[in-house]
Amino acid sequence: MILRWFGRKKPEEEARKDEQQPAVQQPPAPEPAPEPAAVEPAEPEPLPEPELPPPPAVETPPPPPLAPPSKPEEREDEPETVPAEAESDAEEDAAAEPVAALAADEEKPKKGWFARLKEGLSKSSSKLTEGITGIFTKRKLDDEALEELEELLITADLGPTTAAKVTAELARTRFGKEVSPEEVKTTLAAEVAKIVGPVAKPLEINPALKPHVILVVGVNGTGKTTTIGKLARQLRAEGKTVMLAAGDTFRAAAVSQLKIWGERTGCPVVARDTGTDAAGLAFDALEQARREGVDVLLIDTAGRLQNKTGLMEELRKIVRVIKKLDETAPHTTLLTLDATTGQNAHSQVEVFRDMVNVSGLILTKLDGSARGGVLVSLAEKFKLPVHAIGVGEGVYDLRPFDAEQFSRSLMGLDA
Repeated sequence: MILRWFGRKKPEEEARKDEQQPAVQQPPAPEPAPEPAAVEPAEPEPLPEPELPPPPAVETPPPPPLAPPSKPEEREDEPETVPAEAESDAEEDAAAEPVAALAADEEKPKKGWFARLKEGLSKSSSKLTEGITGIFTKRKLDDEALEELEELLITADLGPTTAAKVTAELARTRFGKEVSPEEVKTTLAAEVAKIVGPVAKPLEINPALKPHVILVVGVNGTGKTTTIGKLARQLRAEGKTVMLAAGDTFRAAAVSQLKIWGERTGCPVVARDTGTDAAGLAFDALEQARREGVDVLLIDTAGRLQNKTGLMEELRKIVRVIKKLDETAPHTTLLTLDATTGQNAHSQVEVFRDMVNVSGLILTKLDGSARGGVLVSLAEKFKLPVHAIGVGEGVYDLRPFDAEQFSRSLMGLDA
């Protein structure tokens, strides 16, 4: 097209010259010659055609075609309202996990885990330690001091029940005596460890299951997709084969991010077009994982709010559909919780536990919150296993939950 445009430009210029120099009016004869020359460049128009193959080439690699055998009934009962609600959910999900954080994972950390944990919990620990120092500098442990301490623990999201229990134990052993801030922190760390110790359980994979199915659920912005990628990398490091299912079919960014994790960890990713049935995708992924004898299948799900009925029902549907292939699946249902939400995490646990039988928790973003104590109140109230905690965006910042290390870090104490 560019050649043709320039071809027409020259005749116009020549015409202007002709007007200025009327003596030279013979050139009209050559003018027909440029016309055929201008027609001939039409032949290069087929040249853009070679550019068409690249787009299909990008779309073909993602998922291999899978045959969906026996899933007639469930596909029909998919709630029509889900896509509309999912769109509003996607708008609320402004805190999408950053793909840029994946690059930071390439470098192994120079600090030990305890140092990173303590650093990650610094916002929570500084709030507690400064408060404790202010209360117990050259002061006896009396009723007024205990009341102030209890209020401090509640504001740090340990919750009223936990705060009362911890301060009661401190009063039993040290009441009426002059105590130092260091003594108070050491006693509190020991009491917190007693509460969270029973729930500190690593995520166990059953080698007899092929695959062990892990469903990851949670509200918007809690870090589900990133958590799945980190878990996949750790499982691969243990020598296990892992498959990822991009069940967040309403958010293209989540699918793209999971594919990046798949490439980096050497894990196949089962994905579909945006807006497709998430339950059907989960069914296909489980079917493929069983065929290939994969050790672990990690299923991502769309971020949803616990008060969105349509989306919560769709989550139930995913569970129903995969049970058609394996009535014991999902073998593990992980709920990711954002520590920055504080006590709101309690209502999330209640709703998701009743909806899909949550079997374990992963607490993320402890480094961005002064509310790290919420983990203690969750342990006290729900007694659900806490498999891992995250104190950063890097893959090495998601680790199995250690009660002793967490408790001492929360109180700003050394290992």
